[in-house]
Amino acid sequence: MRIRKHLRSSLATTFGKQNVSNFLQSVSLMSRKFASFCHKTQLNFDWTVSPEPEWFDHYCDQFYNFRLSQNPLWAERGIFGLLAIKPGATVLELCCGDGFNAFHFYSGRAKQLISVDFDKGAITHALKYNQAKNIEFKLADIRMEMPKGTFDNIVWDAAIEHFTEEEIAAIFKDIKQRLKPAGVLTGYTLVESPLGKGLSHHEREFKSKADLLSFFEPHFTHVKVFETIYPSRHNLYFYASDDVLPFDEKWENIVIR
Repeated sequence: MRIRKHLRSSLATTFGKQNVSNFLQSVSLMSRKFASFCHKTQLNFDWTVSPEPEWFDHYCDQFYNFRLSQNPLWAERGIFGLLAIKPGATVLELCCGDGFNAFHFYSGRAKQLISVDFDKGAITHALKYNQAKNIEFKLADIRMEMPKGTFDNIVWDAAIEHFTEEEIAAIFKDIKQRLKPAGVLTGYTLVESPLGKGLSHHEREFKSKADLLSFFEPHFTHVKVFETIYPSRHNLYFYASDDVLPFDEKWENIVIR
């Protein structure tokens, strides 16, 4: 640490702090451009060569898509889910995909996080690129098996649309059995396009926030659905619980007047 600090001071003294800073900014810019190009190439290959993958590498969003589209969906999903997670919570993440949100958002606050997906490639990727000490990635098809135990939070993000209504109802039953009395289910889905389903493997896309709300109401005492809209995407987020939800008057993290 002392050696690095001495080296930085020496560089600033020899070349001038602003000159060194300008040089490092140029190097950082070149690095970002190179990373963007690599992720663009990966994204185009993954999604233009058949078959399309069942999961998405969200580093492509971070390093390429975000700058291109200025759509913060990749960050919104993690942040809105994180808002419902209390420090030290036990969290079950269903259909975790690449594990990006588990590592970058949930693991920093959760005490224990179990993240499952039915796709072996997704779990392999998650273990390689998004592992943390408090994350346990598991291979599981939640239609047939869901980790046992009770949890403060269950996250079902960008996946509900991949299941039929009958499958969703059965999964809701399993979720309710695993949520603690004050537990919260959070997640994200997209609004169905006027032209029809966005992807061939989507089973149930929702037409509006009211459509999604009415679908949840038979299963939970309290449901909250809100949307964000961008030129390239219409997003729906949900909180569901039999207890207090984020942004309710009784939510401990808010003051309302």
